[in-house]
Amino acid sequence: MNTGCTRTGGYRIGFRRGWSDWQRDLPALADWAKANGFACLDVGNDGLDSIPQVVKAGIAVGTVDLGQWRELISPDKAKRAAAVATQADYIRRCAVLGAKSFFVVMLPEDAVRSRKENFGYMVESYAALAPTLEQSGAQVVIEGWPGPGALCCTPESLREFFKEVPSMAMGVNYDPSHLLRMGIDPIRFIHEFAARVGHVHGKDTEIFHESLYDFGWEQSSTLANGHPFGGHFWRYTIPGQGCMRWTEALRVLVKAKYTGYISIELEDGNFNGSEAGEKDGLLLGKHFLEAC
Repeated sequence: MNTGCTRTGGYRIGFRRGWSDWQRDLPALADWAKANGFACLDVGNDGLDSIPQVVKAGIAVGTVDLGQWRELISPDKAKRAAAVATQADYIRRCAVLGAKSFFVVMLPEDAVRSRKENFGYMVESYAALAPTLEQSGAQVVIEGWPGPGALCCTPESLREFFKEVPSMAMGVNYDPSHLLRMGIDPIRFIHEFAARVGHVHGKDTEIFHESLYDFGWEQSSTLANGHPFGGHFWRYTIPGQGCMRWTEALRVLVKAKYTGYISIELEDGNFNGSEAGEKDGLLLGKHFLEAC
């Protein structure tokens, strides 16, 4: 099987560009992706340079990173306004080149400030960006990586954000790996937010239940070492080697009329670290998703 699409829903499969040496040569990376049946590449905040190179190789751009994540959630009003203006221009210019999904993690500039205060700054900035996104036919897709002070990682905060900024230009990057590590049911989550899903990350999480008993959710170990790309009771994996029920989630996306990509985000200690290992991880993740 080498369809390049999921069995359920026929969703095209791509991957997110990584940081290792072999992935720095973008034209060569895009050529390898196309030769191996991948449909898209997700790129960083260098969209004006990277989009034409990916398109030239004959594959699509899945997401482009929005820039200035922290400046957009700064306590400094002038800094927020400047970031909004810069990113609005970036969105318009990237959209002309074909980018429609702008990836973001809601990381505040000052993670020590109260979450409620940073939430207000976030709402102000993204409400200001919404008209540009709407006019460009584009969408911000929010990944819920629970980094320092990160917002919009949980159903509670996403629900409230969409009340405050109701524009459909605000969307979700559905990445079940982060939900699983936080103890949030990824299937219930996708039922609630399916209409907002603008992009999907193909990444999974393995939970070590014996370790969870030893350490719990809240504290790290005193003596034991954690897992690469993980913590003491969990680790990120390629699709199919964790706890995620992928076919069930795909059925929900079909019902919601999702039409986007599934991009493998390779963060797996069994594969990262060498060119051969990373290529194997991407291909194995793709083959698994094709069967879902």
